[in-house]
Amino acid sequence: MGLKIYNTLTRTKEDFVTLEPGKVRMYVCGPTVYDKAHIGHAMSALVFDVVRRYLEYRGYEVRYVMNFTDVDDKIIDKANKIGANPYQLAQGYIDDYKRNLASLNIKPATLNPRATEEMDQIIAMIQRLIDQGAAYETAGDVYYRVSKDEDYGKLSGRRLETMNAGARIEVDDRKEHPMDFALWKSAKPGEPAWDSPWGKGRPGWHIECSAMNMRHLGEQIDIHGGGNDLIFPHHENEIAQTETLTHMQFARYWMHNGMLSLKSEKMSKSLGNMISIDDFLAAHPGDVMRLLVLNGSYRTPLTYNEEIVEQTEQGYRRLLTAKKSANPGAAGLQPTQALAVEENTQKARALFVESMDDDFNTSAAVAVLFELVRVINQARDDGATQAQLQPTQDVFNELASVLGLELQSEARGTSNADPFIDLLVGLRAKLRAERNWALSDELRDELKLLGVVLEDGKDGTTWSWG
Repeated sequence: MGLKIYNTLTRTKEDFVTLEPGKVRMYVCGPTVYDKAHIGHAMSALVFDVVRRYLEYRGYEVRYVMNFTDVDDKIIDKANKIGANPYQLAQGYIDDYKRNLASLNIKPATLNPRATEEMDQIIAMIQRLIDQGAAYETAGDVYYRVSKDEDYGKLSGRRLETMNAGARIEVDDRKEHPMDFALWKSAKPGEPAWDSPWGKGRPGWHIECSAMNMRHLGEQIDIHGGGNDLIFPHHENEIAQTETLTHMQFARYWMHNGMLSLKSEKMSKSLGNMISIDDFLAAHPGDVMRLLVLNGSYRTPLTYNEEIVEQTEQGYRRLLTAKKSANPGAAGLQPTQALAVEENTQKARALFVESMDDDFNTSAAVAVLFELVRVINQARDDGATQAQLQPTQDVFNELASVLGLELQSEARGTSNADPFIDLLVGLRAKLRAERNWALSDELRDELKLLGVVLEDGKDGTTWSWG
């Protein structure tokens, strides 16, 4: 049926048709770098990493741009508070964020432009908007005239006449309309500033992304992504200022991920309930964070609590079992069994593509992986040789890679411990033969606490580090 994407602009799923055949221009709004990245940032980054990976899997060449906002009120306030250089502060958080992304197996962007490197482009865009009568200067500040855009509000579904100034909208008596937004801000004492035709100052938040898009991707792009908290005003304002200049549709598809909430409460620094990516990765493998995101729809909120994390960890350990080799001395599958394994493997690949083609339905795609786990483990229990297992394991690895899952067992033990674990597994087998179920279960549970996962099959028990 082909790939369909839910477009926030039209509020429908649409066939994915690129501006240029076989190529995708994709821009995702990155973080404002004034503090350590949290798991909410991870959610958005993971969502669009999977989108990019799947597009590449389907044969597209993807030019993926994710920006850093490295000059902003929050950065300046933080730098002043701790007595730091704002540029060095931002650079430190950028380095940390890139390290976090690598730890989560998120592919590096094609480009990571930043606001401080785009000043010539930003100033030129603002001047063009002034020349067209779509922006005006007042006392060193420059504002966009929302009244000049007849379609203003089309992304968010808001009507200009009913709008009130809200979060991140500056209220200023010098504005012609309360919803006019800043393109350029005049410099305040002690702030970073750049020369411009309107005096020293720095850009507004919205114009940065429009300038980066136009410079690095062109006047039109295929996909613009970000969290759904950016729909208004940020993305609405991007559309207004960009389409005013180009007189063309800015982005063909607008994709927005839902927000992450902690125990049903929105995560925010003001509430003091943030969990940094570093803190999460200190306690869990990166694949667990990825699975948390994959298990739901990217467009819906993600609730985070310890119970959900534990369930996800269990699923992660279950997926790892698909990587295990055939049992020693396996006799091989019967021809009818081998044929069933092959048919189920091909069905799984087709269902995976069908699921992902439906607006990146990752929860259904993950369910396909678990079905392959069942097929592989059942085949192993039925005596499959490694040669018989390998084709299905190859498909499993292929599809897991499309979702960005690494599925590497943590080395919690060493080879020196293996003989002792073998001994304990053998002891448990004797207990089971003697029907001493209570003690054998206790031994299994104690091994699990040490990170050893047991798998009971008709040919005996195998173990792995989980």
